[in-house]
Amino acid sequence: MKDEKLPILGSNTLVSICGRENVPAKIDTGADSSSIWVSHLRIDEDGILKFRLFGEGSPFYNGKVIKRKDYKVAIVRSATGEEQIRYRTHLTIRIAGKKINALFNLSDRSRNNFPILIGRRSISGKFLVDVSKAEIPRPPKNQKTGPLTRELKNNPREFYKKYSKKGEK
Repeated sequence: MKDEKLPILGSNTLVSICGRENVPAKIDTGADSSSIWVSHLRIDEDGILKFRLFGEGSPFYNGKVIKRKDYKVAIVRSATGEEQIRYRTHLTIRIAGKKINALFNLSDRSRNNFPILIGRRSISGKFLVDVSKAEIPRPPKNQKTGPLTRELKNNPREFYKKYSKKGEK
């Protein structure tokens, strides 16, 4: 079977992109497209898209401006249903020793555990994914509780009444 010869990726891996080595990336077969953290994104008067990979707080940030004439725009719907306009462009990335050209949504991933998300379109037919494997240990979950969770813990019944559409008034 052809699939047996494909390299196997875990749920996350280290990739190389635009001269940066060992950048952590999440492999997400539930996501259609890939996404990368960019900052300082703009389109100049000449119509050229300019951006920097990652952000100033990232160890992978080097301040180098990347310029693209070949870019697209798309409306992307998040898992929560929120729609946003995202610029997209192709970037060459090396995953598991294999060089691929993938279309990336350019977005602010500063709050995500992984600055790069690799979706199924980018890896389809090139890799197999075994989610029981991971190249990078998962960062510990953020232990902070949000205001809703604190309110729930303070008085679960009042919380239910306040926020449930079926809750008693």
